[in-house]
Amino acid sequence: MVLRDARGERSMVSVAAEAGVSAETLRKIETGRAPTPALFTVAALASVLGLSLDEIVTRCALAAA
Repeated sequence: MVLRDARGERSMVSVAAEAGVSAETLRKIETGRAPTPALFTVAALASVLGLSLDEIVTRCALAAA
């Protein structure tokens, strides 16, 4: 949810390509089908979306609460 919200109106394909991951990987992460994505994948997506890893951790913790 955090990455999906941060992606906003940007297409999944363009964000994934810019981060160097497949659109399917991003889709799986966004839908929870990849519950433990690799740190380098999350870091690449965070960079493209203008998020820090700390911000992602905080938002995920808030969403889980």
